[in-house]
Amino acid sequence: MIYLELSDGRILGFPADRFKLLKAASDSQLQEVKLELKGHALRWENLDEDLTVQGILEGKFQLPLEPST
Repeated sequence: MIYLELSDGRILGFPADRFKLLKAASDSQLQEVKLELKGHALRWENLDEDLTVQGILEGKFQLPLEPST
């Protein structure tokens, strides 16, 4: 899971496996995230992955949610 705390105090969480590049990443690779664009984007340099906070808020995920078993 990736958790994101917004400036208004809300905390959002989403599964890393909703994104192709993040799904294959190790926990240590996922921890190498940096905030970019004055806090409006997340950047994983070693994975070459960028996500916008707005896209996350809008639920714009690359992969469908996998059914739980």
